Amino acid sequence: MLYYLMSILYVLVCLVLMLVILLQQGKGGDIASAFGGGGSQAAFGARAGATVLSRATTILAVLFILGALALGIVGQRGPGSVVGGRAPQAPTQQQP
Repeated sequence: MLYYLMSILYVLVCLVLMLVILLQQGKGGDIASAFGGGGSQAAFGARAGATVLSRATTILAVLFILGALALGIVGQRGPGSVVGGRAPQAPTQQQP
């Protein structure tokens, strides 16, 4: 039960992380930089303050990594095969 709950939460974190990444504005993505006009900026662009989207990206990325590790650990001990714990039995002989 815990494994399935964690899986659902992990999928939700993945979807929200994709949404937050796609909502962010690209660095130097205007038309001038496509033709070499963005050379007046610093080598890695101007340092901007952390916005809500960049903080959300950081938090969701950490949750993504921790969720992957937790699912990997719980998945090893989690729900196993129904047949996995059974030993094969010899067929019984019927007497006529």
